[in-house]
Order: sequence, then structure tokens, then C-alpha cells
Amino acid sequence: MKPSLVGDIGGTNARFALWRDERLEAVRVLVTADFADPQLAIAHYLAEQGLASGDIAALCLAVAGPVKGEHFRFTNNHWQFARSELAAFLHLQPADLLVINDFTAMALGMTRLRPQERLEICPGVVEEDCPAVVIGPGTGLGVGTLLPLGGGHWRALPGEGGHVDLPIATPREAQLWQALHAQLGHVRAEDVLSGSGLLRLYRALCTVDGHPALLSSPAQVTAAALAGDALASSVLEQFCVWLGRAAGNCVLTLGARGGVYIVGGVVPRFADFFRSSGFARGFAEKGSMSRYLDGVPVWLVTAEYPGLEGAGVALQERT
Repeated sequence: MKPSLVGDIGGTNARFALWRDERLEAVRVLVTADFADPQLAIAHYLAEQGLASGDIAALCLAVAGPVKGEHFRFTNNHWQFARSELAAFLHLQPADLLVINDFTAMALGMTRLRPQERLEICPGVVEEDCPAVVIGPGTGLGVGTLLPLGGGHWRALPGEGGHVDLPIATPREAQLWQALHAQLGHVRAEDVLSGSGLLRLYRALCTVDGHPALLSSPAQVTAAALAGDALASSVLEQFCVWLGRAAGNCVLTLGARGGVYIVGGVVPRFADFFRSSGFARGFAEKGSMSRYLDGVPVWLVTAEYPGLEGAGVALQERT
């Protein structure tokens, strides 16, 4: 029996795996900059597995950006493709090629988490019939919604919640926003809540407080904060608070008392700092609606390939 192919493609990395008997096999991570388009990356992956282009039964690609129509252009890298051309290359019928938003896949991947693959950030009790929010800083800021349908079935709602306005709640945040606005104009949540956004926030804080900006990468900011540097620590703290505000806004908008999953490659790098940060305060600080956030559980997801798992679930749910 032919395996299916699943892919989770973000701005920086493209993850591929075979999906057989409801589990992942032969996971491989490729760098998007190394290939001109996803077709070449898929051909490279299949060749590594000793497979030809006609040896897979179906394909699900989870992609970064809004999914609509025949042509897709990625939001945060140079790749693009046409569905019909990709299906023809893989000898697939159109119905056997599924293209979904990457945070649709991420949301579906939450249904396959094991207890050891998540850390509790805010305690609470899941309301089983309510939506859950999946939010994650990475190359950009992804946001998805997971709806329980009953009977072990789920629906994930795609969206572009990372592009909402950055939430401002204090005079200090307004000062930082002004510095960001002077540089960017419109300030989206993902302009701060992403890998590159962490460096942008550092530079904005240096501007506001009159410090020289000596650090030149997000990794340097994180390392300095974890080493106890006061300036870098304040940047990372504000990052966590703003992520809390963004996540809390999602819960209020969606009635998402099914919980919040923090995903992506950024936050796990400073998990201990995050657990003791002001995230919970930013999450619950909603004025007259603050009590609504009481008891909504929040987890930091540490699973290695939840987007690939979710792409596999998407293939299952279509049949």
C-alpha cells in the first residue's frame, strides 16, 4: 500500500514525512532557502526515501499563508506553486492533494499530543465543547482555532491572526509602540511576536530608554536575557507579556475555554523564563472581563513535529 506524504512548510524550514498507518515515518527537515520551489524540495525528499514521484497515495501540505485558489505564494519565503502542476508531478488526482494553512495543521496536531509533550503555564480545566486557541511565534506569528465536533472528530479554522494590531495596555507599551510605529508604520502583532520581532522589540526599547543597541540577533537577545542581563531580560519579559495579551484577546474573541496552546520554535528556547514571566498577567489582564480568563488552561507545546501530525490528521478527516 502506498504511503501518503505530509509537509509542514514555514518561512524558514520545510518538514516532510511519510504518513502510514496513522503515524509519521522518515521525518526530514529541509531549509527552504536551499530549493527554488516546493516541487524540487519534495523531489529531493522522495529521492532520499528511494521513492519516485508516483509512489505516494496522497499529499497534504501545510503552508504559511492564506490558502485559496489554484496558485499559492508563501508569506515568509520565496516559494510558490500551482496545485494542478504539483498534482501532475506527483501523479495525483486533484482530490488527493490537500493544501491547508500551517496553523490549521498545527491546531489539528494538538489532538495527538501526549501528556509529556506539553508544559502547564496556567492551570485550568478544559471545557470540552468549547474552542481552543493555538498561537505560536516563529518566523511570523501563527494563530489557529480548534473546534471539537464530537465523536473524536475535529475541525480547525484557519486565519491570519498574527497580522492583527499589536495590543497596547499600558503607557510603557504605548511608548514602545510609538518607537515601532516610527520604523514600521502599521504595527502588527507578529512584528514583535516572532523571531525577528524579538530583535525589533530590543531595538525599540533601546530607543525609548536611550541605550545603545549592542545586540544584533534574536539569539543574542535571548542568550543575554537568560544570562541575567537586565536590559535583555526586560525585552524578553515584554515579549512574554505581549504574547499573553494576544492570546487572551483570542480567548475573548472565540470563547476559547477549551484552552490555549503555545507552539512554534521561539518560546521553547526560554521555557523556564516563560513559565515565570508576566505572560499569565498579560493573558488575564482584561479589565472587566479579567475573570473570564480564570480557569482557562494554557500549555507550552514541546512536541517535535505537531504540524506534520496535524497534516496527517487532515488527511484522515477528509475521508
